[in-house]
Amino acid sequence: MTHTVPLPRGRTLRLLDAFCCQGGAGMGYYQAGFDVTGVDKDAQTRYPLGFHQDDAIDFIRKFGAGFDFIHASPPCQRYSRAQKIQGRQHPDLIAPVREALEATGRPWVIENVVEAAPELRNPVVMCAAVFGMRTYRHRLFETGGGFTLTPPAHQPHTAPLTKMGRPLREGDWYHAVGNFSNVPYVRADMGVPWMNRDGIRECIPPAYAQWIGRQALAHLTAQAVAA
Repeated sequence: MTHTVPLPRGRTLRLLDAFCCQGGAGMGYYQAGFDVTGVDKDAQTRYPLGFHQDDAIDFIRKFGAGFDFIHASPPCQRYSRAQKIQGRQHPDLIAPVREALEATGRPWVIENVVEAAPELRNPVVMCAAVFGMRTYRHRLFETGGGFTLTPPAHQPHTAPLTKMGRPLREGDWYHAVGNFSNVPYVRADMGVPWMNRDGIRECIPPAYAQWIGRQALAHLTAQAVAA
């Protein structure tokens, strides 16, 4: 359900979804009430909202100040356990992204996996189970530009996850990584019916961004009232 907050200046607020991939975060912000534009270096034919193909950091530097709020999800491969096991090298993008975001003067969020915690400043954690999903997808969120985020209360992990490689059945708790099975079931559980397996593996479920978006709209509304 779309959550509405009184918007300042009589217009819909604009949000930039940087490193947008297939649009899990973007859809959540749209559901919260933002006008969302995604940007990614790769063509994202499944992205369900307005999209520009471009280098995300360059786009933030050039156009970020024209948006009311910016969400950035730089690639997590440098920090993920799987990539460390494989020994592959990936660039550290969190610091350059932060520098670009701070230069815009706009409120922002950086999202990444829990293994990126040493690179993030005072991040908060969100878990999919809090939003009623049958998985524990932890993601970290660093905020800036005057915006702070209160996450939902974390819940104990009591349900066991189906082991990797085993078929997923209705009602199973799961870990959507690798070549996981029963993509339609996971799509429905995460609320991303337009995504394929590749997008689901990396996405932020829309519920996370809708939670953030509601607080971001309240923050921007309060700023406008105080101005």
